[in-house]
Amino acid sequence: MSKGPGLFTDIGKKAKDLLTRDFNSDQKFTVSTYSDAGVALTSTAVKKGGFSTGDVAAQYKYKNAVFDVKVDTESNISTIITFTEILPSTKTIASFKVPDYNSGKLEVQYFHDHATLTTAVALNQSPAIDVSATIGTPSIAFGAEAGYDTTTGNFTKYTAGLSVAKPESSASIILGDKGDSIKASYVHHLDQFKKSAAVGEITRKFSTNENTFTVGGSYAIDSLTVVKAKLNNHGKLGALLQHEVIPKSVLTVSGEVDTKALDKNPKFGLAIALRP
Repeated sequence: MSKGPGLFTDIGKKAKDLLTRDFNSDQKFTVSTYSDAGVALTSTAVKKGGFSTGDVAAQYKYKNAVFDVKVDTESNISTIITFTEILPSTKTIASFKVPDYNSGKLEVQYFHDHATLTTAVALNQSPAIDVSATIGTPSIAFGAEAGYDTTTGNFTKYTAGLSVAKPESSASIILGDKGDSIKASYVHHLDQFKKSAAVGEITRKFSTNENTFTVGGSYAIDSLTVVKAKLNNHGKLGALLQHEVIPKSVLTVSGEVDTKALDKNPKFGLAIALRP
């Protein structure tokens, strides 16, 4: 693949990951195993409120292809097949879910040193089409995406974004919701290994004149332990602690509390991921 600007979905991804990844108020337990044949099996159980769900996922890599299959407790079977370099500088992704036979989708990604292009088409009688493109370099990139509904003949979405990246920081601006919202974010890494960082994000919704400002960060206490926290102007505070108990086995404890709510009852989550 090229060393180009990356996909449109990469714009603002670093800030989004810092502010959302691993924050949850559920109880989650994950166990992963790997066979000599190259098959990775992952079992996940989640308890949310009074409901429990689970799934078993398998991944198999063969040459330039990756096969992912997941079966959940509601008898849904999800399959994703990824092919790399069927054509030069491309990645092809086919996905479908059983018994939802209208869920099939085919996506083709093209990578160039100064541009990327993605086209996704739903595999049904009235396919929706999503197209995105990004031009630039790994340091500065501009991109846009659009979704089109062939049934109604209307655009379901159109979004534009700009990202600027340096070795120690990155910034992005995204105009989304068909021009009804704008989001700006900034991430600054605090160490050369990029394990500790500070992040700020502001979102404005033009139709409601609502602003949301969120600050957060992550800090590596040592090579095995990381803490993260975030707070927005609406009073929602989140924090988590991750610790690698044994190699590749991570314990995550997270919590969230609405500081402006009258009861201020916090919500806590526990996630355990075990890998050999």
